[in-house]
Amino acid sequence: MSIQFILTDYVNSALKGAVYDKLKDGTFSGRIPLCTGVIAFGATLPQCQAELRSVLEDWILVGLKLGHHLPVIEGIDLNKEPKREPVEAV
Repeated sequence: MSIQFILTDYVNSALKGAVYDKLKDGTFSGRIPLCTGVIAFGATLPQCQAELRSVLEDWILVGLKLGHHLPVIEGIDLNKEPKREPVEAV
């Protein structure tokens, strides 16, 4: 039985589609085309990647809180209502 971490899997899957550009000043920008508005900048590529992960995580949490429709990425759909089980089932 494997353990699944849906938010971690979603973030990792979304980051696979990230696009990075080296800017004229030597810094980097990164964006995730499937996730409108998710963009980050960094002095180095690793800094940009870390910032992009942070921006994506915040974007997901705000989207969930506000009820925005999030893109389905690699079959992971965060828009589904959670299934609730009675406490007695635990």
